[in-house]
Amino acid sequence: MPQPLDRINDFVVRFANVNGSGSASANQLFAKSIMRMGVPVTPRNIFPSNIQGLPTWYEVRVSAAGYLGCRGGTDLMVAMNPQTWDPDVASIEPGGYLFHDSTKPLPPSRFRPDVTTIGMPLTDICTREYSDPRERQLFKNIMYVGALSALLDIDAAEIERLIGEQFKGKDKLIAPNRRAFHLGRDYAREHLACPIGLRLRRAEAVGDRIFIDGNSAAGLGAVYGGASVAAWYPITPSTSLAEAFGRYCQRYRVDPATGKHRFAIVQAEDELAAIGMVIGAAWNGARAFTTTSGPGISLMQEFLGLAYFAEIPAVIFDVQRGGPSTGMPTRTQQSDLLACAYASHGDTKHVLLLPEDPHECFEFAASAFDLADRLQTPVFVMLDLDIGMNERLARPFAWDDARRMDRGKVMTAEELEAGRDFGRYRDVDADGIAYRTYPGTHPTRGAFFTRGSSKDAYARYTEEGSAYTENMQRLLRKFDTAKRYLPEPIRRDAPDRVPAGAIYFGSTSPAMVEAVDRLAAQGVGLDLLRLRAFPFHDEVREFIAAHDQVFVVEQNRDGQMRTLLVNELDIDPAKLTRVLHYDGTPITARFIADAIAENVDSRKIVPLRKARP
Repeated sequence: MPQPLDRINDFVVRFANVNGSGSASANQLFAKSIMRMGVPVTPRNIFPSNIQGLPTWYEVRVSAAGYLGCRGGTDLMVAMNPQTWDPDVASIEPGGYLFHDSTKPLPPSRFRPDVTTIGMPLTDICTREYSDPRERQLFKNIMYVGALSALLDIDAAEIERLIGEQFKGKDKLIAPNRRAFHLGRDYAREHLACPIGLRLRRAEAVGDRIFIDGNSAAGLGAVYGGASVAAWYPITPSTSLAEAFGRYCQRYRVDPATGKHRFAIVQAEDELAAIGMVIGAAWNGARAFTTTSGPGISLMQEFLGLAYFAEIPAVIFDVQRGGPSTGMPTRTQQSDLLACAYASHGDTKHVLLLPEDPHECFEFAASAFDLADRLQTPVFVMLDLDIGMNERLARPFAWDDARRMDRGKVMTAEELEAGRDFGRYRDVDADGIAYRTYPGTHPTRGAFFTRGSSKDAYARYTEEGSAYTENMQRLLRKFDTAKRYLPEPIRRDAPDRVPAGAIYFGSTSPAMVEAVDRLAAQGVGLDLLRLRAFPFHDEVREFIAAHDQVFVVEQNRDGQMRTLLVNELDIDPAKLTRVLHYDGTPITARFIADAIAENVDSRKIVPLRKARP
């Protein structure tokens, strides 16, 4: 039998609860208390799409090394849901631990001999201490946090402080919650073997990083980027982005003297209306955006084609979830890449930004509005549920107060008055980007008709083939010009020359970082390239050409990023190996490492240690 796991500041705790039981706040309390001890943690909430009654899980990755992705496997299972008992117990690592409510005895067949079982009669204690059924459930959650604090050697003072912070303004709840916490902690210390082999020790590994989710970061980035109009329709998992933007606007965009709002937020009747409002506001010169998910992108297709062809700036935050159709509304995927890159009918190509964490969500959200204005086109910021809704440690946000909005090529009244020739779709700089005017710029000059139909360089309707062809070619030149302004990919090479590389992007990044370290420990070296935008920079083609085999790691069934690479760069498909994860849960370091190691063998790529003389 394996020995019980013995690790300090390096393990995975998974809570199995019932949705609607009030467990979320208790589980967050647990995660944050570890972070307050200076140990990096990454919590992930895996929840169902109904209001209550179905299984939910909350995973906490504890990593002194700073790994922020999902590792795979569970070291300590806190099993509070009888519905999922069997698969929950099966997921525990050999030598791991099972904590459960032992009020109702279970037969030995329901347990594993290679797992240490820790039973605590939580229901009995709550029944004895509390008469109200709701209190029994809520305080039961706090009670198991107390027990875990003793089992894992978490500083009780940190949890007490967090309880005070959590219920600030509701002070009468502080003392009862602290009492429930100590009921659990005291019971564990008196009746259970504390601490177990998984333990916490104070560290200084968190540093100055902040703890925030990607949707909140993007909402704040939109404020800093100058957005003044948001039109949206509620849809999981993007709703909290619009709500965050509203909170930040109330804080920063209300005139302190008059109370006047310097922003407009409209909850539209559907996604089609939302993008229509955004396009109208942007045409008038406002910086406008919408936030949605895959089903909303499907509804917006016709308007997105109009914005592309009429060349109207717009920013769309797509917080991706499992599809198609309704799919898995509360699960994560990276499955809208093709839908957004080629949104609408006809020949279209759109700019995509691919942030990896909340820091880049803030940064890319702010720059998306500059890009949309500079390029006069829709710009998509591609988040997903994992990066959007789960809190994560990230570098502090930074902002240069000297930075000014880049409004792109906008012809002024003075230039028009001086007689400068204005053709709304004239390419005078050979970069594909024409000059535009804002409505009302000049009383008699600079006007044009905004069309979704074919036009000439002066916005006059025409069905002449040569005019249409020139306009479409100009849009391609503009798409190529976009590369100058987009975030460049980030490359990380192995210490020695290796024949294989890997391309990845977005929320896959933290698991990829750990996976590469795992592969290196096996003697398999990989060069890495993290994509941050589409269209692709020339470096992407060069990276692929420099390697015998390139793994493309993504979270969808069909290898959508691989398809983009093949289509846009004319890459031989045989050179790109798919590493695909699409069950709705975040990709894990183990999954990536195992998939690449298996393909390294099958492709006869020589591992690093064997390649050395």
